[in-house]
Amino acid sequence: MMQRESTMWVCRVPVGTIWTSPEKVREVDAQGVGETVKINKWRESMKEEENHDLTKSNRIQTQLLYGEPVAIDEIEGDWAKVVALWQPSNKDERGYPGWIPKAQLAEIEALNEQGYARVIANKAQLWALDFKPLLAVPFNTMLPVKETGEYVRVQTPDGDALISAEQVEIAPDYDQVPSGSGVDIAQLGEEFLDLQYFWGGMSSYGYDCSGFSYNLLKANGVIIPRDAHDQSREGQEVDKDMQESWQIGDLLFFSNEEGGWEPHHVGIYFGNGLMIHSPTPGKAIEIIELAGTKHERELCAVRRFVQEEQR
Repeated sequence: MMQRESTMWVCRVPVGTIWTSPEKVREVDAQGVGETVKINKWRESMKEEENHDLTKSNRIQTQLLYGEPVAIDEIEGDWAKVVALWQPSNKDERGYPGWIPKAQLAEIEALNEQGYARVIANKAQLWALDFKPLLAVPFNTMLPVKETGEYVRVQTPDGDALISAEQVEIAPDYDQVPSGSGVDIAQLGEEFLDLQYFWGGMSSYGYDCSGFSYNLLKANGVIIPRDAHDQSREGQEVDKDMQESWQIGDLLFFSNEEGGWEPHHVGIYFGNGLMIHSPTPGKAIEIIELAGTKHERELCAVRRFVQEEQR
């Protein structure tokens, strides 16, 4: 499975999960590690304590979307040690590392001369060329474009496919999505209200806190690191003690200890003292008022990635 220069390895399931190690997979995770991934059934099969254990036992590192490229470092049995190339991390200068079942990967021709079609819908239907349904792919999935029209012809791990032009936007490259404002970032977040938190989640089937901020900014033309502690070291520093200087779309970071530094959580400033965030296992994406909460006490940094005039 060594990569050739003319090809690349990509995720071949709608959402592939990158694990800390193969040993971290439990029996209850079967729906998430097979050749056919069923994210909803996987989540539904977990009891509350098993859901929380994903976090406590550090089982999952991150997730890949359909067609997202990886570098393969080694193969061990049915597993591949990979690096997610589109997800910056201080763990590896190439991207985010971890393990994924090799059955969830496919080798395809390296192609991006006509840019990428980025899914802007919560979910979008991919169609085979004869218009038979292929599979549904989540928000922010990016697939190389082969031909544009009422339906965009894209390259996929399952061969050429079609997707409605109304459900995608065309970008020159994965990191050259049209720029949005801080207001655009916050308003986009509203589309995911009540979506359940998922540890390591990077898809519209479930986000963790930093997966949510990563994907909202990516959809608005800004690539930031995958994890909260890395995100908190990028962008422009904003005085955390002067809320009047915060702008909608700024990222807010929180530490476990009041006055501490190392962030454990991130949210997006919504304006008027509000924050939108993906809170914790067992809860869903919500908008909350910061005043009087533990988040007000634990705020450790504010960072700005988008410059804009206040509206």
